[in-house]
Amino acid sequence: MKKMKQVFSVAMAFALMAVSVTGCGGSTGSTGGDGGDSGSSEDTFYIGGIGPTTGAAAIYGSCVMNAAQIAVDEINENGGVNGYKLAYRFEDDVNDAEKSVNAYNSLKDWGMQILMGTVTTTPCIAVVTETAADGMFQITPSASSTDVIDGNDNVYQVCFTDPNQGTASADYIAGDAITDVSKVAVIYDSSSVYSTGIHDTFVSEAENVGLEVVSDTAFTADTNTDFNTQLQKAQEAGAELVFLPIYYQEASIILQQAKAMSFDPIFFGVDGMDGILTLEGFDTSLAEGVMLLTPFSADASDETTQNFVSKYQEAYNEIPNQFGADAYDAIYIIKQALEAADATPDMSAEDLGAALCEQMSSLVFDGGITGDSMQWDENGAVNKAPKAVIIENGAYTSMD
Repeated sequence: MKKMKQVFSVAMAFALMAVSVTGCGGSTGSTGGDGGDSGSSEDTFYIGGIGPTTGAAAIYGSCVMNAAQIAVDEINENGGVNGYKLAYRFEDDVNDAEKSVNAYNSLKDWGMQILMGTVTTTPCIAVVTETAADGMFQITPSASSTDVIDGNDNVYQVCFTDPNQGTASADYIAGDAITDVSKVAVIYDSSSVYSTGIHDTFVSEAENVGLEVVSDTAFTADTNTDFNTQLQKAQEAGAELVFLPIYYQEASIILQQAKAMSFDPIFFGVDGMDGILTLEGFDTSLAEGVMLLTPFSADASDETTQNFVSKYQEAYNEIPNQFGADAYDAIYIIKQALEAADATPDMSAEDLGAALCEQMSSLVFDGGITGDSMQWDENGAVNKAPKAVIIENGAYTSMD
């Protein structure tokens, strides 16, 4: 059973481990939320968030920030949590580990008691060392590496872990939903923990389910603008499907270059590809027919999803992505855990952390927009069913 580490010596060990990743300095600056004055209030829970709202990964962080704000506003409008209000403040980390730690320290100065974040994996790995040392409850909507939760008893994920995404993708491709696919190519980022984690389990599971990986090629952060060699190898090997366990920026270039060389396989991605339709300057017709595995489909017919999508569109003039949907659920997961723990805002961050972690070991979260009956294992990984979507006419459409 997952329990909060509270022994001083263990906390000191984590603090020493943090030396190599902790940055110095002050705030990165609040980029959203209704944070209010610095400090704490006896009638308010203080929830912080961290993620990129500027830079190359801003599509992810901005959607998390905005979607969490919608959830906080809804909760406050409906009486709060145990009669108490939520205050919410979000800090930009530009997808940088050192800036993320600085943002964490800034939020602590503000009075943060609970962290919803960080959005991306590498900054999250840096920040979990800090939250573990402080005993602060942390739930990340979208940092999917197992390195985020392994050995960190205070951290939980709303997104799928990388290994689960790789396995589920192979199983889905080999299933009945996609026909006439037996030869698969993989293009992945070997410099990314996220991408390699998904790649490794996908390749292993592909063999188990009868898929032949005919081309397996990599790139790095230093070589992520020219994919002609990888695409040519996939084409020459007769790949009927190209699996892309990568982020949407590189995927958009791959789709452009595949079009230029008249290579037209099925392209299949994972949650990192969500956001490609809102990438500035991208011709969305290039993504027509692209499939991806995700826990969220904006066209789902249930009332909760439709209300969320409608509010998001009205407020921000775009369709929310999976990262935002996970953040929306994360705030409501925090609410349910606080209520189950009979928590009060006068509790310290460490005491709140212990109380919330105790609840998470048995909590079942129903009514979310990224999955029903969510539960967490002893490591903090979520158990929920993935969904597949296909891009049709410039929009995500459910395949289930």
